[in-house]
Amino acid sequence: MKISTKGRYALRLMLDLALHEQSGYVPIKVIAERQDISDKYLEQIISILGRAGFVKSVRGAGGGYKLAKAPAEYTVGMILRLTEGSLAPVACLEGEENTCPRQESCATLMVWKKLYGAINGVVDGITLQDLVNQENARVDDYVI
Repeated sequence: MKISTKGRYALRLMLDLALHEQSGYVPIKVIAERQDISDKYLEQIISILGRAGFVKSVRGAGGGYKLAKAPAEYTVGMILRLTEGSLAPVACLEGEENTCPRQESCATLMVWKKLYGAINGVVDGITLQDLVNQENARVDDYVI
């Protein structure tokens, strides 16, 4: 499994908004500069996040984006699934029901199920607030 730039950048964008939520609405250009990502690409990603209700926006002077909910209410899994789709390591586990005609005789299915469970366990067990806390601890540990 490989996470695309869209998924990675969406997570960085959401983390940036969480880290700067006290600033109110943040313009996409400011996020793009801080994250060193094209503002055009971030506009595409923020559009996806907005349609899903993950972020709120205000147009005009003083406008921009902010999280729709508290950082603790978003998991990494929620953000990645929104931008990446399924995180299943094989196609037969992508849907609600495994319709693979080989599933009864597939000796490797157990491997893929365990891997999928591990992936979900990790990404669903980490919130945006956890990342904020980690970033704040990293910054606080910096000594000159």
